[in-house]
Amino acid sequence: MNLSDKIEQLLMKVQKPAMYMGGEFNSVMKDPASVKMRYAFLFPDTYDVGMSHLGMKILYHTINKRPDAWCERVFSPWVDMADLMRENDIPLFSLESRTPVKDFDMVGVTLQYEMSYTNILEALDLAGIPLRAADRTQGPILVCGGPCAFNPEPLAPFFDLVALGDGEKETHDIIDCYLAWKQTGAPKDEFLRMAAKIDGVYVPALYDIAYNDDGTVASIRPKEGSGAPEVCFKALVNDLTAADYPEKIIVPYGEVVHNRIMLEIFRGCTRGCRFCQAGMIYRPVRERSMDRLLELADKLVAATGYDEISLMSLSSGDYSCLPELAHEMVRKYQARRVKISLPSQRIDTVLTDTLKETQKVRKTALTLAPEAGTQRLRDVINKGVTEEDLIRSVSDAFDQGWNAVKLYFMLGLPTETDEDVLGIADLAEKVRACYFAVPKERRAPGLRIVVSVSVFVPKNDTPFQWSPQLTQENVIRRQQLLGQALRKIRGVDYKYHAPDISYIEAVFARGDRRTADALERAWQLGCRFDGWNDQFKYDKWMQAFEETGVDPDFYATRERPLDEVLPWDHIDCGVTKEFLIREYQKALKGELTHDCRKGCVGCGVKRYKGACV
Repeated sequence: MNLSDKIEQLLMKVQKPAMYMGGEFNSVMKDPASVKMRYAFLFPDTYDVGMSHLGMKILYHTINKRPDAWCERVFSPWVDMADLMRENDIPLFSLESRTPVKDFDMVGVTLQYEMSYTNILEALDLAGIPLRAADRTQGPILVCGGPCAFNPEPLAPFFDLVALGDGEKETHDIIDCYLAWKQTGAPKDEFLRMAAKIDGVYVPALYDIAYNDDGTVASIRPKEGSGAPEVCFKALVNDLTAADYPEKIIVPYGEVVHNRIMLEIFRGCTRGCRFCQAGMIYRPVRERSMDRLLELADKLVAATGYDEISLMSLSSGDYSCLPELAHEMVRKYQARRVKISLPSQRIDTVLTDTLKETQKVRKTALTLAPEAGTQRLRDVINKGVTEEDLIRSVSDAFDQGWNAVKLYFMLGLPTETDEDVLGIADLAEKVRACYFAVPKERRAPGLRIVVSVSVFVPKNDTPFQWSPQLTQENVIRRQQLLGQALRKIRGVDYKYHAPDISYIEAVFARGDRRTADALERAWQLGCRFDGWNDQFKYDKWMQAFEETGVDPDFYATRERPLDEVLPWDHIDCGVTKEFLIREYQKALKGELTHDCRKGCVGCGVKRYKGACV
């Protein structure tokens, strides 16, 4: 019995067989004999999460445009399927051709979330690929990228290459390098040295790490004779209009998290929120032209039949032509009942006209992110919005027929007090009052307010990378304090994150290479799908830290001095450490930094050729 037949036998025994079937509309099939290089794109979470990821769609499209390469998709099998695969000796396989992952030339893994790291080890084990790069002389080259790649050290022992920044061109450079190396017949070490010369590529094996007696990093230097750079700079695509973007996307058989067309209208953010990693690492802002967006929308609607287009970016309200774009899209697609939606919005953006346009087809909840409950704390984090902005935004929405609002906040931000926490409940009460201020005859019935509160996790390459995370005991106390206040407000649904998961996330967000041992041990103890509450095993994580001698508090809850060598100091995300220090010091004083579209703030990204033109 061949592998495909064995897989078919398992599908009737699992919860969601569609996640493993493949063959979806618009998936790419090629003759393996016609290509020189086979690339497996591994998303280390379930199919329904991974199929919602825009980055995978972009890279799948751009690789498969090449006649000499074939990119196939791989996802983490859910626990029922993974267990059956082990029982039946079935290796991890690609969806398109059901080829074992270990038979590919290259495996690319996206790092979107620290709590998916054990899934990467689980996938490698299921594939029959040795976990540690040092143990792999044969088999596929392992490459990782994505936002978490800007602190790659917790995963450094497991990967051959780390791709930093925009992948549209960088991925092709890596493939070209691989094909050139393959023709030489040289050993893998030679490929690593060749790849280290590519803009945006970091090769962990070519660097030595030294530590001080107190456990902090002393130095990170290239190995003598390796040819690796002292600092690895990210890859940057300056012209987003000309960059590759899928004109067809795969249409899943079943429901996925975001089952719609996603149009990236621009990349980067100029606002400078001090907690936001994406707002720092994706600088500078680059807009895709309105004409190109309308062209893509036409092609994607025709190619998929989807009835929703989401205008994606870190702050979609800042797109320079947003009202015109929304108006034109609604005009074109209203008769076909294709809805135009906006992701989470900044509350200081004037959205009235755009909201009027997008609600012509059908309404969903308006999503806003005040982040903090008081103006003092919003100034600390450089949110740059006021309570008046929030009141104006929700009042406009309620007046135009909205009845559902989602408000996102963070708990445990630097300098936060109980007064700041209770300010969240005060804002929720004021939002409720805005709804009832609309005359009854114009009000949409059934008010729904969702207050969603995550736990602050200090991230690398942000002004708060030196800040400690709040201890779990303090997080729980503040969650309870806020819950008691919100229970007094009718119509408010309170959602909050588990502090123990956020604690482990913080360990790996600011971890160094030594945390890799704890990660591997946690996986050996049965940790996988750690971002899922029902799968998370906090006791096993604590056991792994103890057995490997890793102190999680050293990484998560320790305030770091500004002169400490950070584990990611050899990785350049665009903004300079000097800029981040200035922003951190301004945060402690509650001082704002203006939007850099109103004047350069000296973040350092202008060092990159073509940036900020």
